[in-house]
Amino acid sequence: MTAEALLRHLRYLLVGPFPDGPLSGAALTLWMALLACAASTAAGIAFALLLDRLDNLDTRAAAGIASALRGMLATLRAVPALMVMFWAYFLIPMALGVAVPETATVVAALAAVGAAYIAQSLQAGLRAVGAGQRHAALGLGMSPGQALLAVVLPQAWRIMLPSIANQWVSTVKDTSLAYIVGVVELSTAASQVNSRIVAYPAAVFGAVALLYFVLCSGVEMLPGWLPRTGSSAPAPSRSGHARVGA
Repeated sequence: MTAEALLRHLRYLLVGPFPDGPLSGAALTLWMALLACAASTAAGIAFALLLDRLDNLDTRAAAGIASALRGMLATLRAVPALMVMFWAYFLIPMALGVAVPETATVVAALAAVGAAYIAQSLQAGLRAVGAGQRHAALGLGMSPGQALLAVVLPQAWRIMLPSIANQWVSTVKDTSLAYIVGVVELSTAASQVNSRIVAYPAAVFGAVALLYFVLCSGVEMLPGWLPRTGSSAPAPSRSGHARVGA
């Protein structure tokens, strides 16, 4: 009877009333996570590169901008994602002056939080790449920006990819907070199903836990599937400088 009851509601857990109604359930969780992970990765890379360039500009203005940016990112890391969702839900429509879908505010909030963590990880990766790599690239005639993008960043990405993948997993799990603004993602759909078949809460939430496990396991495997960007970067010698032509 438990399996029969679950199977009757499995489609709702996976896609909700779609296509007769809005997409929800596991499919909406995956869609929001994919958008948030893509946006947070792009923004995190941009923030890390900007901070690196500002740190290499020995001016008071650059130092002030870098401090303000670090303060903003630190705030996003310190504040619970739930609060950031509240801010996004109320402030984005006010700032734009138009109605914004709840799913869009959730994606924006998760992307902002994820970008703060990814920027921090990539900054650590940039520092982990030996200074000799940058100096060798400059010696080959590259500009500072070219050296950063073509030599240093690919190696930092390779170093920090496992940490970034962990943040992607956190983003998948944090989609469960979207219930607070009325988004029917996987955990909310599970609560609705549980209210219909109240006799089997363990089975319902056990099935949901399994779905989250599958989603998060797939994300954890991404570092092994993605190309090893940076593997062709100049190899450091014992002195820490890149071996040109190695």
